[in-house]
Amino acid sequence: MLDVSAFQDALGIMFTSAGSWGWIVPGLIVGLIFSAIPGISITMAMAIVLPMSLYMDFFSAIVFLTSVYTGAGFGGSVPAILMNIPGSPSSFATTFDGYAMSKKGQHNEALGYALFASTICGILGYVLLLLVVEPMANIVLRIGPVEMFAVAIWGMLLLGSLGSKYLTRGLLAASFGILLGTVGMNTAGFVRGTMGLPVLLDGIAPIPAMIGLLAAGQLLTLAGKDYILDAESSREVSVRKILIGCWGTLKYPGVLIRGSIIGIIIGAVPGVGSSIGNLIAYAETKRTAKDSATFGKGNPKGVIAAESAVASAEGGSMATMLALGIPGGGATAILIAAFMMHNIVPGPNFIETQKPMVYAIILNNIVQAIVLLVVGIGFIYVASNIVRVRTRYILPAILVIATLGTYAVTGETAGPITLFVFALLGFALVRYEYPISAVVVGILLGRMLETEFLRSYQLSGGNPLFILQRPAAMAIVAVMLLSLLMTAWGKRKQARAEAAEEAAIARLHQEEMAGGHKV
Repeated sequence: MLDVSAFQDALGIMFTSAGSWGWIVPGLIVGLIFSAIPGISITMAMAIVLPMSLYMDFFSAIVFLTSVYTGAGFGGSVPAILMNIPGSPSSFATTFDGYAMSKKGQHNEALGYALFASTICGILGYVLLLLVVEPMANIVLRIGPVEMFAVAIWGMLLLGSLGSKYLTRGLLAASFGILLGTVGMNTAGFVRGTMGLPVLLDGIAPIPAMIGLLAAGQLLTLAGKDYILDAESSREVSVRKILIGCWGTLKYPGVLIRGSIIGIIIGAVPGVGSSIGNLIAYAETKRTAKDSATFGKGNPKGVIAAESAVASAEGGSMATMLALGIPGGGATAILIAAFMMHNIVPGPNFIETQKPMVYAIILNNIVQAIVLLVVGIGFIYVASNIVRVRTRYILPAILVIATLGTYAVTGETAGPITLFVFALLGFALVRYEYPISAVVVGILLGRMLETEFLRSYQLSGGNPLFILQRPAAMAIVAVMLLSLLMTAWGKRKQARAEAAEEAAIARLHQEEMAGGHKV
C-alpha cells in the first residue's frame, strides 16, 4: 500500500521541480492535436517528440511525455463524436453514441461527457495506481495465455451488442472480421491469406483498415449534405453546453466506476490496450442499462462508458511499466525508451530504490488529468467549429489526412492501399446493411483470439481441464457466464414487460371501440 514517507518525499520532488510543470500544457496540446488526426496513433505522437526529451532533465522529460500520453487518450474522441471517424482505435466505441448525439445537435454535450469522463476516470486510475503499484506487479505476472484467451472470448461476445437488425448479417460480418484478423503468419508458422504478398505476413494493418471501413460509410453520408449537421441551429458551438455535458457526467457514477475498473484491469495486461477495454466497458454498460434499447441512438452513458475505460487504462498500463518494466502498449514502450535515455530502468528495482520518484510521476499524472479539463474545453471549442464548415471542404481534407496518417502508420504505400481497399469494402457493407462495427471488432480480436488459443493449447498439452489450475481464467469465465445469464434474464424480463404493455394498449383500444359503439 501507500508508503507515507516516500509520498512526502514525492511531494518535495513535485515542488522543487515546479519548472517541470510548464511542460504539461504543451504536452497535452501535442497529444490532443495528434490523436485527433485519423491514423496518427498515441505511439506515433510520442515517438515524434521523444528526441526533445533528451535535452531535458529526467523528471521534466517524463512530465512532457506523459502529458502527451494523457492528451492523446482524449483527443481521438473529438473526430469520433463530430464525424464518426475515431482518431485512434481506442475511440472506436465512442462513435456508437457520440456521433448519434451529434446528429441530434448535441455535439457540445457529447464532447463534454467525453472530456469529463476522461478527466474523472484518469484521476481515479492514477489514484488507484498510487495505492497498488507494487501488488499489481504480482497480479499481472499471473496473467497468462489462458486468461488472455478468456478475455478474447469475452470480447467476441460483445458482437451481440454490436449487431445489426439482421442477426445473420451481424454474425456473418463478425466471422468475416475474424477471418481478416487471422491473415498472415501465426505463431505456429502457418501462412494464410497473404496471396503471396510479403507485406501481409504480419497481418492486415488494423488502423488503416479501421479508418477505411468507418470513413467510407461516413463520407458517403456526408457527400449528400452541405454541412455535417443539417439544421443551422444545431451548429452552435457553446462552452455553456460543453460544461452542461461535463456536469451531467456526474449523474452516472456507476458507469464511471465500472468503466474505470474494466479499463484499469485491461490496460494493465501487456499487449491488449484500451481499444479492447473501451469495447468491453461499452458492452457491459449497455447490458446492465434499463434503457439498453437507446444505446447507439445517442445515449450519454455509451460515451461515458467508452471514455472512462480509455482514460483509466492509462493508469493500468503505467502500473505494468513502472512495476515490471514491461510496456502495456506502444505508448509505454516509448516511455521506457525515455527512461533508458536517462540511464534509468523501470521495474521492481526502480520502485524499490526510487519510490519517491515513482510517486512523483504518478502525482504529476493526476495533475495532468486535472489540467486536461481546462485545456480540453479550449480544444473542443476550436475543434467543434468543423460543424460550421461546408462538407465540400471537409471531405477532401479528411481523405488527404487519413491517407497521410495511414502512410505514417505503416511507413510504406501498403497503408494507403489498405485504406482504399477497406473503404470500398466499407461502402459495400453500408450499401447492403452489414454492421461495420462487427467487422472492426473481428479484425481487432481475430489475431489475439488465435494466438492466445495456440499458446494455451501448447501450455496445456491439449488438456481442457488445465483451466482448473488457472483460478484467474476460471474467474474470468465465471464473470463471462454470469454476464450472459444476466443478459438473457434481462432480455426475457424486457420482452415480458413489452408484451404486457402491448396487451394493455390493445385492451384499452378495445374498450374505447366498445364505448364508441354504445354511443
